[in-house]
Amino acid sequence: MNSAVEPERTTGTGRRPEGRYGRTSSQRPDESADRKLKAVGAALGVVLLAVVGWFGWDYVNGQRLSGEVIKFKVVSDRAVEAHLEVRKDADAKGYCTLRSRSADGAEVGRADFRFDENKGRVDKVVTLRTTERGTSAELVGCQAD
Repeated sequence: MNSAVEPERTTGTGRRPEGRYGRTSSQRPDESADRKLKAVGAALGVVLLAVVGWFGWDYVNGQRLSGEVIKFKVVSDRAVEAHLEVRKDADAKGYCTLRSRSADGAEVGRADFRFDENKGRVDKVVTLRTTERGTSAELVGCQAD
């Protein structure tokens, strides 16, 4: 076994052949490629942020009618009363869908209630008819026409 270390091969000038052994610690990384990569990454980040912002703005701005159930009361084995508060543009017209569920979770009633008043906020008590005793009144959603 030969314990001698093989001498480093060099060109006639005493330098290693370029590209053959990879970068040495004295070589600087390609700074222009790094700058381009950072610029492309920043541009893509800005575009992604703009797209997310656009969708958020469109979602919030596009909601012309929204509502919530303030309270509800089971008035009989076949009906549930719900107090709805609807917020909308004054000239918007639309409807909200309510449903009621029984104690075992089955849906026992569903109905649409129209809101065509020329007001920005409408409070209305509505009666939802059920097929059996309902234990809840929940807002499924509101839709503008």
